[in-house]
Amino acid sequence: MTVSDNQQLKEALDTLKQTGIRITPQRHAILEYLINSMSHPTADEIYKALEGKFPNMSVATVYNNLRVFKEVGLVKELTYGDASSRFDFVTSDHYHVICEQCGKIVDFHYPGLDEVEELAAHVTGFKVDHHRMEIYGICPDCQERARQQH
Repeated sequence: MTVSDNQQLKEALDTLKQTGIRITPQRHAILEYLINSMSHPTADEIYKALEGKFPNMSVATVYNNLRVFKEVGLVKELTYGDASSRFDFVTSDHYHVICEQCGKIVDFHYPGLDEVEELAAHVTGFKVDHHRMEIYGICPDCQERARQQH
């Protein structure tokens, strides 16, 4: 875990304490996994990664904790198409680039995020409160697999 990961975990745990949510070992482990994971895991993937450490934990426990984290604003649920929801620890605003073949999601930071909302508000007269943009393509791994098959 990097220093910034440790700091994010500490701040996330502080947020839970402030909202009166008990910090169980499972909650701690799920948060830590989400912060360290760059892959925007599904609840199933989180469960599989942690079941060795918590043999009594169920997939339902993972879902329930993700819902709690979502309610306090620590986690975003990403739903793209009909694939399983993926979960993203909320850091600074960022976009997602999604592979149309394997479903991998990669964070993409773009400095003009706020400008998009301001321009949309200005042009349309809307009071913009948030936005979401997805970029689709084929990831390098899937491109390589396709090259090897030809």
